[in-house]
Amino acid sequence: MAEIPVPYSYDGRDFEGMLVCDDSVTEPRPAILMQPDWLGVSRHGIEIARDFGGSDYVVMMADMFGAGYGEREKTFDELMKISRAVRADLPHILGCGRAADRAMTAEAEARGLVARSGARGIIGYCIGGGFALEQSRAGADYAGTVAFHVTLPQPVDGDAKPDFKGPVLVFHGSADPVTPREMIDTLEAELTGAGIDWQVMMYGHASHSFCDIGMFNELQRYDEKLTRQSYEMTRYFFSGLL
Repeated sequence: MAEIPVPYSYDGRDFEGMLVCDDSVTEPRPAILMQPDWLGVSRHGIEIARDFGGSDYVVMMADMFGAGYGEREKTFDELMKISRAVRADLPHILGCGRAADRAMTAEAEARGLVARSGARGIIGYCIGGGFALEQSRAGADYAGTVAFHVTLPQPVDGDAKPDFKGPVLVFHGSADPVTPREMIDTLEAELTGAGIDWQVMMYGHASHSFCDIGMFNELQRYDEKLTRQSYEMTRYFFSGLL
């Protein structure tokens, strides 16, 4: 699997995304912008990108926290403070997310990894799921949006009219202590009001971070079976869109 750093700038700051793909495949593949969890572009996030993408996709992992962020150890409180601050900054989510998409799409096209001007999907994990939803509800041109165990799914600007360009698929755990069922109910109401095609797969008894490899603590519980099931359904979801 190739791991290709892609630097870009936004608002006077340096960021570095990562293209993750199977370099044994010579044909262009669909591009998926990935918003990782609060650890950002890190070994943990790259491992998840490799697991998700396999030989089917070119995963464009966005950096929303700044170059080098994922290389430094952080406490739980630091992660909470930093990630919540970014999540509340809608202009940054949209502007930095757009810069990440443009830079990595251009690099992937230049390398012949993806078809030029091809349709792209977007996925997000945990708080990255919130980033992905904000980008899509703001009208970003993604053929489909997938959120895995999303954190903070509600819009920052509750008065803005959502402008999703494609369907939305959400995977969530009924026992998620970070994002309780009531928040998903509110998201469902928003998606229904937007008049788009949406689906929520609610896994009974599942906790938070069930797709985050190696996460086992009081809040996060990785589940390989649910991960495989979620990824199979995601591939089917994107098969008619990309």
